[in-house]
Amino acid sequence: MKIKSVFAYFCICLFTLIFLLPELYAQNAKVPEPKDVIGFTPGDDRKLASWNQILEYFQKLEDTSPRVKFEAIGKTTMEVPFVYATISTPANLKNLEKYKQINAKLADPRLIKSNQKLADSLIKQGKTIVLITCGIHSTEVGSTLSSMLIAHRLATSNEPEILKILENTIILLVPSLNPDGVDIVKNWYDKTLGTKFEGTNPPELYHKYVGHDNNRDWYAFTQIETQMTVDKIHNVWHPQIVHDIHQQGANGARLFLPPYMQPVEPNVPREIVEGYTELGNFMANDLRKKGLQGITTNTTYDAWTPARAYSHYHGGVRILSETASANLATPINVKFENLRGASGGLDAKKESENFSPVWKGGEWKLRDITNYMTSAAFSLLNHSAGNREKWLTRFYTIGKEAVRPRKDSEVYAYIIDELNSRFDSAFYLILERAGVEITQVGKFSYEGKEYKDFTSVILMNQPYAAFATAMIEPQKYPDLLDNKGQPIPPYDVTAHNLPLLTDTKLVRITQPVKFPNPPDYGSGSGMGNGIGNCSGMYFRGTYRSHIPVMDEGWTRWAIEDNPQYLKPCTKYISIGNSEINSAKFTNFRSILFPDQSPNQILNGYPKGAMPDEYTGGIGKDGVANLRKFVEDGGTLVFLNESSRFAIEQFNLPVRDVTKDLPRKDFYIPGSILRTEIDTTHPIAKSMPKDSIAWFEDSPAFEITDMTNAKIIARYPVKSENILLSGWALGAEKLAGKAALVEFTIGKGKIILFGFRPQYRGQSLATFPLLFNAISN
Repeated sequence: MKIKSVFAYFCICLFTLIFLLPELYAQNAKVPEPKDVIGFTPGDDRKLASWNQILEYFQKLEDTSPRVKFEAIGKTTMEVPFVYATISTPANLKNLEKYKQINAKLADPRLIKSNQKLADSLIKQGKTIVLITCGIHSTEVGSTLSSMLIAHRLATSNEPEILKILENTIILLVPSLNPDGVDIVKNWYDKTLGTKFEGTNPPELYHKYVGHDNNRDWYAFTQIETQMTVDKIHNVWHPQIVHDIHQQGANGARLFLPPYMQPVEPNVPREIVEGYTELGNFMANDLRKKGLQGITTNTTYDAWTPARAYSHYHGGVRILSETASANLATPINVKFENLRGASGGLDAKKESENFSPVWKGGEWKLRDITNYMTSAAFSLLNHSAGNREKWLTRFYTIGKEAVRPRKDSEVYAYIIDELNSRFDSAFYLILERAGVEITQVGKFSYEGKEYKDFTSVILMNQPYAAFATAMIEPQKYPDLLDNKGQPIPPYDVTAHNLPLLTDTKLVRITQPVKFPNPPDYGSGSGMGNGIGNCSGMYFRGTYRSHIPVMDEGWTRWAIEDNPQYLKPCTKYISIGNSEINSAKFTNFRSILFPDQSPNQILNGYPKGAMPDEYTGGIGKDGVANLRKFVEDGGTLVFLNESSRFAIEQFNLPVRDVTKDLPRKDFYIPGSILRTEIDTTHPIAKSMPKDSIAWFEDSPAFEITDMTNAKIIARYPVKSENILLSGWALGAEKLAGKAALVEFTIGKGKIILFGFRPQYRGQSLATFPLLFNAISN
């Protein structure tokens, strides 16, 4: 019997060699390499691909490989296709609906009544879902190029390693989360190629509205690209692993991988922390064994905010990789002595527990970047395939914990008190897009208060309760100081409290309540816009420097996305240095300056830093023209840092009390503070007496002459009442100081905001202040 079995096995192998392998090789011979379509190999020096070339390549992959499914899921901000590829075995691709359903049941154990035996069966059948996202920051050109290299190897290789990956995983590959920026960066790079400006960043935001901030949009969902990724990929597939491929500065580590440094946002499940720690350390060690140098973990990047980590609150780990950059596609030379450190104790010149082996410096090219990126991606995929059941079990455990009944000591639900809510619709949309269930109930009472029919409640025994809690509860960022007592900067901001940002009032319930069902719905009625007829058109402008500023983009987005705030018969347009220098704004009623440094506004790019047409700021002539504009009856509005420009250039009788304060004594790195509003002032129309300010590198005002000044908003006199969410060292320096002031200059006004009223499109509570300021 043994001889027969061996003979049969030999025959099968011989049959495969003679008949099947030639067919496989012939098939793979038809699958194009990237260079066959785009004209070069991704990673070649001084070569970038256009978005159309990338689309063409992935389409050719689908046409020639049974392992690739490619689809467009919508249009971007600038109306180009937004796409992703699904890559696995042909058999898996034929059964995608089956695997979606398996994952949906593991994500929400209520669908199988938390039946462990059934869950075990689903885990045995399921596949690890891995989402790989590239190119959200378009000047980080390596990842979009690497997406083609990753896809080609998966589509063509018959190595045992690749076949195991394909069998055990379903890979969702997004070549770029910002396709518009692919062409913005390529066009600029090609234009400057061979000049002294080769490798510089474009003189415009590489996302039409938000630039680099598109990776800060994973809880507010303001941008089309974020919405499509969440609605049509994350929420459809529920990936266990998200590999988010980025680049970082040129002079630090060659590659960052998790685990993340502290702090970790407290609502991130323990299993998520365990998962990204295990996977990140595996990848780092695996890559070191393969000869890659300069790898760091547990430094530089934290896991504090949902704004960067949607998956952490939806059952999946986020593996952020950050590879050192070149000058776009142009090689650089990095001297060893110029290597630097980063938060978390990284010293790129010295080996440590979290950093090894040391890279000795030298030439660093785009090919190095794509090599690191593709090596890291396949290391991640190997772990995903080799630990398939472990990943699915961890995923199910997170879901099972989320949907369990709540105990008396835990938060049972939140009541949305609509009677006190001004922006509850935005609050609803954000939570519902993130999969949070909001239930409407019948009349009930709680703690002596009666709630009407159709009151909305958020029950906490649901799959994405962690996201809801992270967004609803105020943030208490820890006081992290170094051994010299200096604050350790967070990677990004420290607050993300949705009720404060949207002025939505909630009631916390910490005991079980039996909510009645609501009565049947009735029908509603619509309302007209009430605009009426125009007797003339008025213009209002937003200053747009040649130095790209994200706050300027957010301002344009806020205006274009919120027509309900706009005055009828008014056109809002961007104006630049040339218009201000030549006083071409006689028909304008107001001009707004977004959050930008005084030097950038006044001087712009210096000569020689960019082509001449992009250098310079508004200059002294522009300042004189703006002064005359105000004296003749115009309004100038300055946001956050640009307020310092106004104070300096217009000699306003006001002192910025935060100026020159040492960081050890005063540090508020992106927090939500309480303000008290003078509701009698026209700019405060429709505002409550108590409101907020988004404080980040912000001024605060002490008026030295009140003759022509009015304070519209100020911080509380009691310093303990100032911080609402986040981190504030030295908040007492703000006690009683002004946050929003108006000065009368001649016939016109200058308005200074000591905060960002339209912060990242998120601070809806202060949108009325902005729109009232530019339109009154």
